[in-house]
Amino acid sequence: MSNRRRLWQIFGPVICAFILLLIVFLIPWDRTFSKEDIFEAANSQNTTVFKGVKMKQEAFDDGYVPFYGSSELSRLDPLHPSVLAQKYHRNYKPFLLGGPGSQSLVHFIGMQGTSSQLKDKKAVVIISPQWFTKQGQNPQAFELYYSPLETIIFLLNAKNTKTDRYAAKRLASMPTMKTGAIKTSLKLIAQGKKLTKTERAWLEARLRMLENEDKFFSAFQLRDRIQKINDQAKLLPNTYSIKGLTAIANEQAAKHTNSNRFGIDNRFFKTRLPHKELSKLRGSQRKFDYVKSPEYSDFQLMLEQFAKQHTNVLFIIPPVNAKWAKYTGLSQKMYEQSVDKIRYQLASQGFENIADLSKDGHRKYFMQDTIHLGWNGWIAVDKAVKPFMSTPNGRYNYAISDYFYSKHWQNRTKVKKIDLTDKASLKDK
Repeated sequence: MSNRRRLWQIFGPVICAFILLLIVFLIPWDRTFSKEDIFEAANSQNTTVFKGVKMKQEAFDDGYVPFYGSSELSRLDPLHPSVLAQKYHRNYKPFLLGGPGSQSLVHFIGMQGTSSQLKDKKAVVIISPQWFTKQGQNPQAFELYYSPLETIIFLLNAKNTKTDRYAAKRLASMPTMKTGAIKTSLKLIAQGKKLTKTERAWLEARLRMLENEDKFFSAFQLRDRIQKINDQAKLLPNTYSIKGLTAIANEQAAKHTNSNRFGIDNRFFKTRLPHKELSKLRGSQRKFDYVKSPEYSDFQLMLEQFAKQHTNVLFIIPPVNAKWAKYTGLSQKMYEQSVDKIRYQLASQGFENIADLSKDGHRKYFMQDTIHLGWNGWIAVDKAVKPFMSTPNGRYNYAISDYFYSKHWQNRTKVKKIDLTDKASLKDK
């Protein structure tokens, strides 16, 4: 037997399998997901779903509403938005997008594949002032949520605008972006240049492969939280009322926060704040600053995307646990400054649906732990979400300004306080 034939017998099947696999992933495939799969995905907070497109497209076409946020969405108690929507058969279904470490930049990329599905529709954003640190988006968290699929969608649709140049520059700066066609293309867009025909052809081929992978694998390994949602829903009164929900909230919170003086969930306190760690944290947040941050410009990317889609958005600004803030030395004045800055950036561009809960951190059972909304906090959220969802939608024409991409804005410390009830002041900012 010749050496050539022996080599073919060894490597031929591997080469054929690779060619077949390549063909399979390059041929356009179609797939639809069952309602059960979509419901499970909507509540799973699975990173594969977050980074994908097809599942989200079908969900938004079927009446699901994206709830963008971070780790607060993971805390499922009886008053969580997903539980309330399930129990009381709301006319919307939350699709939870985000988890620990997800911030504006990854949300912007995660929105690229669903632009048409969210045109003239609604969305909810829980925007945490804790995102607005000196560093901004954490690089390790970015890597967890980074979607090559939606980055390519961004690149193929990018124009020579301030928004796209800024987005490309920020994406290219992330350590995840090492070398290759995606980083090369990002650098071109950041410089205001067009993609070459070769680069565009490569991106389009890669896009087809990633789209097929998304259709094949996005329903795999979903985090099954449906039983937990159903179990939590059983604790709620059959008829919706704030009085009834508050009674449940107080009862549940009292059971789960009786081990410490901060009103923090017992399990969180035991595992995350043992005695040795607790003493080290006294006064540890005195120098925290959420007023100066590149996150403000990353946040502008999200606002620009919503404006392009004419999406009607409710923004929720949560507080911090007031007792914990006092213990760690977190400045309430600084926190209020950061909130004023967020509110100004929103309202001055026409985003007027803002539920500002930032001063409610002292309220009993409002927080579940140090920074995350809890029992009565979720009721306050529902007081904003329920009427927002029931109000007929209109077409929103936002007044987007490139100023919010500037270093001056990122580092600005004083802004005009926005009174959302004074429509005249909103017109003269």
